[in-house]
Amino acid sequence: MKIHEYQGKEIFRKYGVRTPRGFPAFSVEEALAAAKKLGGKVWVVKAQIHAGGRGKGGGVKVAKSLDEVKRLARSILGMQLKTHQTGPQGQKVRRLLVEEGADIKKELYAGMVVDRVSQRVVLMASSEGGMDIEEVAAKTPEKIRKVTVDPTQGLSDADADEIALGIGIPEASLPQGRALFKALYKCFDDTDASLAEINPLIIDAKNQVIALDAKLNFDDNALFRHPEIVALRDLDEEDPLEIEASKHDLNYISLDGNIACMVNGAGLAMATMDTIKLFGASPANFLDVGGGATAEKVTAAFKIMLSNRKVKAILVNIFGGIMKCDTIASGVVQAAREVKLSVPLVVRMKGTNEDLGKKILKDSGLPIISADNMADAAKKVVAAVKRNAARKNTAKKTTAKKKTAKRKTAKRKAKKK
Repeated sequence: MKIHEYQGKEIFRKYGVRTPRGFPAFSVEEALAAAKKLGGKVWVVKAQIHAGGRGKGGGVKVAKSLDEVKRLARSILGMQLKTHQTGPQGQKVRRLLVEEGADIKKELYAGMVVDRVSQRVVLMASSEGGMDIEEVAAKTPEKIRKVTVDPTQGLSDADADEIALGIGIPEASLPQGRALFKALYKCFDDTDASLAEINPLIIDAKNQVIALDAKLNFDDNALFRHPEIVALRDLDEEDPLEIEASKHDLNYISLDGNIACMVNGAGLAMATMDTIKLFGASPANFLDVGGGATAEKVTAAFKIMLSNRKVKAILVNIFGGIMKCDTIASGVVQAAREVKLSVPLVVRMKGTNEDLGKKILKDSGLPIISADNMADAAKKVVAAVKRNAARKNTAKKTTAKKKTAKRKTAKRKAKKK
């Protein structure tokens, strides 16, 4: 789960992380009121969407008068902001953060994630703030400092100091840097975050260490412990299909391809998507129905997949362990009939009650394509998409020819008259 920058800063402040003063605004009038409340002569008007790169996309502007605050708020609110993280479609801006300007002396980077190899939290920091950390890692990896945090002790003063000095925080500001990194770790740990990022982390003209940005993502599996964080969820920022999937306890993520996938198990789902790519096509989604799918759940999954207009075929790939193949087969048949399936459907299933499942599919009378293994399933679904495309292309050409013939016939009749 993601939250907005202004929400992240509110959480940061609770843990003692210094941030600029600011207020959220949902209208031009609220933006102007926020600037007046802050006072001063310089304000920053920032678009609030769940994506990075807002500044490059025109979503972060500096205002030096109240009239300029008003003008910028009017231009940013409602804009379709496009960044490298939103994709070409962009994201509509519905919220703003208006905060006091900062006298920036140096920009740094700080972030925390869980390292899957060590299974511990890692603090990463760099002297190259304001840039994509991926770009720094690729071009100048030596500029990224890392420390793995012992969960029994937390982030030590020595490790925090080493990171702070390593990225260029001056000696005079070292106590602030140490306090900020330790507060960031406590925030990360207490809230069950999966990502905590400050980019940029700045040193201002008074040598204060300030979080100029705040990006917090949270582990969905731990949200039951944090109702106060769940309350911060902004559904306008999320894919409607993913929201619908969450209502049915389905793990669904939209992708850019045209072959929908329904699989049980995250690992098998990833392997299925890779196999589709291997045979020259692209998956339209990641969809893990889990180990306890019912016929109703499968039907919901089909409806969600087919709500994506780009979908040209469906591949169901099931390994029957706890999830029995006959249960999935019954669900697939029920779903195919209920949604009046109009795209090719390929089903591969192995494991518990496999033969019974295949019999249910065969006896259904539906045009379901069976596959013996994953490679066979991928080949068949890709071929089905190509056949359908060729058939539609032929139909279009035939229709066009008929229309041309009708026009010619009409012209000849008109000439005879």
